[in-house]
Amino acid sequence: MKTKLIIGIGNPEEQYQNTRHNVGFMFLDYLARHSSKSEGGLAKKTNNEIAWEFDKKSNSLTLKTKLEKTTAILAKPQTFVNKSGEAVKKLAGNWKLETGNLIVVQDDLDIPFGNTKISFDRNSGGHKGIESIMRALKTKKFYRLRIGLAKPALAKARQQSDKKRDEFVVKMVLSKFSPSEQEQLKKIFKEVYEKLISNF
Repeated sequence: MKTKLIIGIGNPEEQYQNTRHNVGFMFLDYLARHSSKSEGGLAKKTNNEIAWEFDKKSNSLTLKTKLEKTTAILAKPQTFVNKSGEAVKKLAGNWKLETGNLIVVQDDLDIPFGNTKISFDRNSGGHKGIESIMRALKTKKFYRLRIGLAKPALAKARQQSDKKRDEFVVKMVLSKFSPSEQEQLKKIFKEVYEKLISNF
């Protein structure tokens, strides 16, 4: 089995924790907690916290673990979402992995909240973080695990002027999940985990 590189994208600062744009980070934390015992002891849990290691070269938090029988490198770039490509290129280079073994976990405004989709060799759909990764890797041939964020209010905003629509989108993706949405996320992450495993 080839090693997989699973990258969750998000914004690194404290103020962005648990915001919609950081759902990629949130899913990787879930993945780290539910994966098998990691190699090299990198996933030691202290007070239920995952011991991510900072990789200076790629400016990312990383963790080497096992998902089923597959070795996986989990990574959370500490760049901002729109500059994710810088870290992803270095991570793929560090581990000498082909892009076909790369899975990027992202938020997606074209998919309703509660739904997820796995894509390969698809356009960015306007997601700036994915555009950054495609530019850096010079290819679209990698997997994307897309976690839906779309809500009815977004459809209404898209019918307004470009300025109002863009303001709504920025405010929405940088807002935190409500307590009821966080409960829903537990179910969504479980489904995404099973979908991910079945694709190994």
